[in-house]
Amino acid sequence: MKIWFDISNSPQVNMFSRMITELSLNHEVIVTCRDLANTISLLELHGIPHQTVGIHYGKSLSRKLLGYPIRVLQLIHYLENYNIDLAISQSSFHSAPVARLRGFPSIYLNDNEHAIGNIPSFACATKIMVPEFMTDQKLAAQFAKKRKIIKYPGIKEGIYLWPIATDIISKIKKRPPAKRPAVYIRPEPRTAQYYKGQSDILDPLISALAKSADVTVFPRDTTQLLHYTALQGNNIKINGSATRIEGIATKCDVFIGAGGTMTREMAVLGIQTISVYQGDLLDVDRYLISQDALTYCPDITADEVMAMYDKGRNRPVQTALLAKGKAAYEIILSQINKFR
Repeated sequence: MKIWFDISNSPQVNMFSRMITELSLNHEVIVTCRDLANTISLLELHGIPHQTVGIHYGKSLSRKLLGYPIRVLQLIHYLENYNIDLAISQSSFHSAPVARLRGFPSIYLNDNEHAIGNIPSFACATKIMVPEFMTDQKLAAQFAKKRKIIKYPGIKEGIYLWPIATDIISKIKKRPPAKRPAVYIRPEPRTAQYYKGQSDILDPLISALAKSADVTVFPRDTTQLLHYTALQGNNIKINGSATRIEGIATKCDVFIGAGGTMTREMAVLGIQTISVYQGDLLDVDRYLISQDALTYCPDITADEVMAMYDKGRNRPVQTALLAKGKAAYEIILSQINKFR
């Protein structure tokens, strides 16, 4: 088969890298992407051949609406010389509509019930794959037809963390105690359509934490990189490059995230993880909180972070979520094989 993956944001690289490698052994795999966050550098880091098609149009809804059909048409044009058999994507709002217009089937995955891009994707997808906690009512509100829906166990991060978790956890356990805890911070997804909170909310917390911890900030884009670079120094580092999951988890004592995939990855791996997300929590985060994998405290102080660090050392790895991730991975592969 000729299988097309559209990677529209950096978290999807980690999610699909293993699957792309495995499928490439017996199928021809075509990967397209757009230049958003660390998407391209992560693809290069994982050695995945890819073609950049289109751009990201920023946070403005009007620009997103204008840019949406443009990238759809760009992808249609790019794929003209490929006889694609199947499209696969996670949260790429362009993939399923392109597949429908080109006349081939698609599998569309999503775990964000607030994303309005689900509406055209659900309408056009052949199969819709979502985590078990997403309700039929919320899916129906975005016009997902029940006959298309397949629910997988756990969360999407488990789908790709299970094969590498054992090695990462082993390295975490062997790491000697640090004189100063390493606190890693991921800022808010300021350009995301679903994010309604303020920007640069973490500045006071970062400055306060630097008095007693070594702080590393992982900006999402160039604007955030420039902003946080101004804070650099005095125990504050800025990491604007693509970094593998193991390069973060094995060096991090506390992870603070204002939303997003990186936060959930650390939670699953047993890192003391705190969400300071400023909008309405996604169901996936509520699910992690219910599993005691994630702490939600949007107004947390530096003193509270340090207290949680002292209390939360050697947190348990979420083995159940990792086991569910493996099961979910196999379900996805079984769905792909049905289109052979």
